[in-house]
Amino acid sequence: MDGSAWRERPARAGGTSLTCRKAARAGAAAGRCRGGLTRGQPGGGQAFWSTGARAGRTAACSPTPSATSPPRPPPSAPVPSDADLDRPRPISAPATRGDRIFRAVLTVAGYSVFAIMGLIALFLLLRGTDAFKDAGWSFLTQQNWSPAGHQFGIAAVLPDGVLIAVIALVFAVPLSLTAALFISEYAPVRLRAVLVSVVDLMAAVPSIIYGLWGFYFLQPHILGLIRWTARHLGFIPFLSVRIGDISTSYTSSAFVAGLVVALMITPIVTALSREVFSQAPQGEREGAYALGSTRWGMVRSVVLPFGRGGVIGAVMLGFGRAMGETIAVALIISPVFRFNGHVLEAGANSISALIALRFSESDGVSLSALMAAGLVLFALTLVVNVLAGIVVSRSRSGASTVD
Repeated sequence: MDGSAWRERPARAGGTSLTCRKAARAGAAAGRCRGGLTRGQPGGGQAFWSTGARAGRTAACSPTPSATSPPRPPPSAPVPSDADLDRPRPISAPATRGDRIFRAVLTVAGYSVFAIMGLIALFLLLRGTDAFKDAGWSFLTQQNWSPAGHQFGIAAVLPDGVLIAVIALVFAVPLSLTAALFISEYAPVRLRAVLVSVVDLMAAVPSIIYGLWGFYFLQPHILGLIRWTARHLGFIPFLSVRIGDISTSYTSSAFVAGLVVALMITPIVTALSREVFSQAPQGEREGAYALGSTRWGMVRSVVLPFGRGGVIGAVMLGFGRAMGETIAVALIISPVFRFNGHVLEAGANSISALIALRFSESDGVSLSALMAAGLVLFALTLVVNVLAGIVVSRSRSGASTVD
């Protein structure tokens, strides 16, 4: 070839120089030598020569960037990992005017509960201030109730009210738990719906109905059982009767009042317990059956442990309801202002019954004393309900409900 064909030429727009072109040709020549064929020979030498030429151009002719070369594309985005793919992506939508109004209404309704509770406590505190100033700390230790003589306190009526509530729980809790387990685990579907409706209906019955039933039906028919218990189990201190073996010694007692209150709180404890039991995980139920467990074994190993916290909360809520029961207790008991630990003996009292029986004839200091007693009862029931809420929220069933 003529040497004039190898004269230097200016670099092209792509940025390839004369040195780069010479290196490419040298690579092509090396390819022809290694292949043993020249460009003009037939066979596979043409392909090999082309491969060597391309290899030479690729190795030695990497174009150098120039001012006119196009910019390199930006690096591609990193590939997300599995952890990034599994992470939930937040989804948000702009709040409309209706959403803001609805949120404001719910917020006001929620805070109004605290406001109403605070106003009730403030009202009772202001109206009971005179009694607190008059009695001082003896209001919590005095058993007499004589506001005119400046001797009044709740040291007798408060323990009697707690005693009536405890008696109610002793009878209501076993009945409620067995009824809740039967409804949620054993009852047929049709019977289950009927029983749920009956329990809800019992919770809606007014307390005055229970009180009349207890006074006119339960008390006359249970006197024989109370007398037999006092005679044969009287060696137990709280089951003895000290005022003689006559009919009036066994009527209007804390035991009868506790039975009536037990019937009143049974629907509440039953409904709450049934709701908790029905939320036991279906997978754990089936796993217990797969391991060969019977139905009672499944209930004992899955349902009861799952609903333990909810049942405790239901019992505490029932206790708060029993502490505040008024009319039914007032119709049955014979009010006394001393603590009577003998539950079968006539004579009992409670703060709610005291307020209901003395409110119409009270004024001045007497009315202030009733308001102060109501404040103590309000605080006690509030504490019980708060503790019940804490127990439920920390339990497994309560946590799953919140989630």
